[in-house]
Amino acid sequence: QVQPVESGGGSVQAGGSLMLACVISQYPFMGWFRQIPGKEREGVAVIATEAGSTFYHSSVSGRFTISQDSAKNTLYLQMTSLKPEDTAMYYCAALGVGTVRAGLRPDFADYWGRGTQVTVSS
Repeated sequence: QVQPVESGGGSVQAGGSLMLACVISQYPFMGWFRQIPGKEREGVAVIATEAGSTFYHSSVSGRFTISQDSAKNTLYLQMTSLKPEDTAMYYCAALGVGTVRAGLRPDFADYWGRGTQVTVSS
């Protein structure tokens, strides 16, 4: 497998928006995760690529939107109303799961991208 490549991270003020992108070979389930140094990686959003169903961590529901463009082999994460606590390294992943709800667990990821840093200042 070719390692996924994330882009779109950066620094933004609270209340702002960012769009992350990940070039990744299509997989039945794909997701976005984030990690702060010293803490465990946590699932943010998952998408079932064929059905289009999605699932979100409660902390980002209503603010983040996961989507995909299969023609471009690209996974997206639109982030709005960003908060300082959203600051983290964000990773995309191909998931070896059968439901979107199971996809938030990082131990079900088959392979990861290298990450893109998101910093939200207050």
